Amino acid sequence: MSRKYILLMMGGIGSRYGAELPKQFTDIDGRPLFSYIINKLSKLDFISGIVVVVNPAFLKQTCDWTEKFCPNKVLKIVPGGDTRSDSVFNGLKALQNIANPDDVVLMHDATHPYVDREGTKRVAEMVEQYGSATLASLNYDTTYMMDDDCNIVRVIPRRNVIAGASPEGFRYKQIYDIYANTPKEDMEKMTSVGAIALAHHIPMKVVPTSVLNLKITYPEDMKLFMKLHKTYFFDEE
Repeated sequence: MSRKYILLMMGGIGSRYGAELPKQFTDIDGRPLFSYIINKLSKLDFISGIVVVVNPAFLKQTCDWTEKFCPNKVLKIVPGGDTRSDSVFNGLKALQNIANPDDVVLMHDATHPYVDREGTKRVAEMVEQYGSATLASLNYDTTYMMDDDCNIVRVIPRRNVIAGASPEGFRYKQIYDIYANTPKEDMEKMTSVGAIALAHHIPMKVVPTSVLNLKITYPEDMKLFMKLHKTYFFDEE
């Protein structure tokens, strides 16, 4: 059976968030937000190890907090690159002498603070069976296509629309080879690892999640998170 690894992606600077510190370093009761996420990921018994990919400016700070609160299962903490693709590739390279070709690598974005245990396990199982998968939330509202002038153009069948969540999962060698052999300018056009996989004809299975798929991007998102972090996101802490 393959082993499962997680890349916790937290290399962004939070430019849209507009705070002094990137949002993953927001203080939550005396410790940074990301430390709670790592702690929850470490408690997943099917995960063999975690690689943290962080903005280089916060590398030491991340190492210090991880050592203090959540050293369990963290294999490496590595600096991110100039782009999202560079950061993912740095994380994949950190597993070069650890992961086997058919092992599963799951990519969890620190902007998604909720850890869906069963959903994450199911994504790993789908990767073993089909090659790649992603957690996603289904859409329950009427969905429209809008033009550039903010006019509704048409209705999109909502059963065909999903919102990507964390994690996305892949077989290690397959996704590593794509990053190693694709020109950088092509990689930078893609918005996610899933988009890169699809561009290279790797089909992805969808694992629906029923959790609140909150992505912390703007201050309003953080306000909602702060109201729920003790009762919903990190209720076991």
